[in-house]
Amino acid sequence: MVRSHSSRRMPHDLFSVMAVGVLELRELNSALREAVASIEQALDALLPLPDGAEARLVEAMRYSALGGGKRMRGFLVMEVGQLFGVARTCSARVAASVEMLHAYSLIHDDLPAMDDDDLRRGKPTCHKAFDEATAILAGDALQARAFEILAEEDTHDDPLARCELVMALGQAVGPRGMAGGQMIDMMAADREMSLPEIGRLQALKTGRLIQYSAEAGAILGRAGTHIRHQVAAYGRDLGAAFQIADDLLDAEGTVEETGKAIGKDQGAGKATLVSLLGIERARTQARLLAEQAAAHLDGFDHRADGLRQLAEYVIARRS
Repeated sequence: MVRSHSSRRMPHDLFSVMAVGVLELRELNSALREAVASIEQALDALLPLPDGAEARLVEAMRYSALGGGKRMRGFLVMEVGQLFGVARTCSARVAASVEMLHAYSLIHDDLPAMDDDDLRRGKPTCHKAFDEATAILAGDALQARAFEILAEEDTHDDPLARCELVMALGQAVGPRGMAGGQMIDMMAADREMSLPEIGRLQALKTGRLIQYSAEAGAILGRAGTHIRHQVAAYGRDLGAAFQIADDLLDAEGTVEETGKAIGKDQGAGKATLVSLLGIERARTQARLLAEQAAAHLDGFDHRADGLRQLAEYVIARRS
């Protein structure tokens, strides 16, 4: 169920009213704020600062993982988990694990050897705030910690569930997932790519971790295979819509809105769905994917309303 109580003030609404009714906007913003608070608390607890020289490494990890981002992936874990009665403390741990993995990918993505970005979430990227070597190690350590958390007993009392979480995350971020997508993305500047090729690139680089985030909530809830596939399909289409919206922001947004450099894809000569379809056709495609994602939830009752509203959020957002 989407929760509606929150006394915390945020700097701004998490997304515009563009495609969502006022009531739904308030409900989703409230649920997102509540999830963000839980995830931030879990991240803080799971990344304690140690004594000794290694503290600098953990400082870099915390710099990149805490205090920024929409936490959409973590919210997905928690919102799907509540469909199956998962304890909030458990889903928050898995949400924090996903956000650590995501933070690691951003640290490495921003490095000079890859996208060479100086700004992320409105502040200097990790290698600018620290140095390149520390940034590489911080990314490595965040990835390792993400898997460690999934294997800990506090995450789930069923060892099989913990193994399934670890295996599913490994599949989502390895050569047939996020890392493979990043490799294809790096090669994209040197050749023309077709629509299907770009779709596959985006499904691997961005979509697989979003799909995992949804599926993880079902794994925590020990959902049956059919239900788990439905939830995964929702995450897959949500991820595709999210990436098109991201490309639209890169083409149309501002640094103030996005908190990062814009126009990077065009400047690097990379083809995107936006560059091939045009802005209006790409926007239409994003909406169709969002509607398709929501349709995968038809078997769920009102408790999935937050997930349905999230499908609107990913294409309405301005950051």
